[in-house]
Amino acid sequence: MSFTLLLIIFTCIISIMAFNNREMMTRFQLNPYSVIHRGEWFRVLTHGFLHADYMHLFVNMFVLFMFGGAVEEYFRAYFREKAILYLTLMYFGAIMVSVISTLHKHKHDIWYNGVGASGAVSAVLFSSVLFQPLTNLCLYGIPFLCFPGFIWAVAYVVYSYYQGKKGMDNINHEAHLYGALFGIAFTLMLRPSTGLEFIHKIMNWL
Repeated sequence: MSFTLLLIIFTCIISIMAFNNREMMTRFQLNPYSVIHRGEWFRVLTHGFLHADYMHLFVNMFVLFMFGGAVEEYFRAYFREKAILYLTLMYFGAIMVSVISTLHKHKHDIWYNGVGASGAVSAVLFSSVLFQPLTNLCLYGIPFLCFPGFIWAVAYVVYSYYQGKKGMDNINHEAHLYGALFGIAFTLMLRPSTGLEFIHKIMNWL
């Protein structure tokens, strides 16, 4: 069984358990106040396996399914026996790194809570775009909204930054943004030549 599929199954099990156990959800969701003032640092990791509802869970796991397999194949090809270790470090690392700004911003807000694997999924998505920037991605499956992955990646970063600054909804856009940047940085750290290959592909396309 692939690493990506194991992640999806494990996340679904934990999330569904929490849907039916309010105490579990409260205990393991990201609450910056509890992390900073009560030392409950486990929340920085555990929140990434919880979701707000079934739609939230479905969207994150669908994106992970769509792009995780491709990233896993590249990692296995380039890093061989270390592939699973590196995938684990990237996914778990992204869960934690993506909420650093959230911890700082809401460290005194006892009411603030967050859940979801969005930061980690963004890391996987952007790692995939690094490896295959010209693969067409279609928004909602609409043909005339199909563009190469790198174009959507740029739009996603700009959108996440802008929405994060506005702070007008209940979505942690900053976690998406920092998760995406972590995925790029981690992939380039492991294999710097991926960056040159990415640029070469884009230049040929242009």
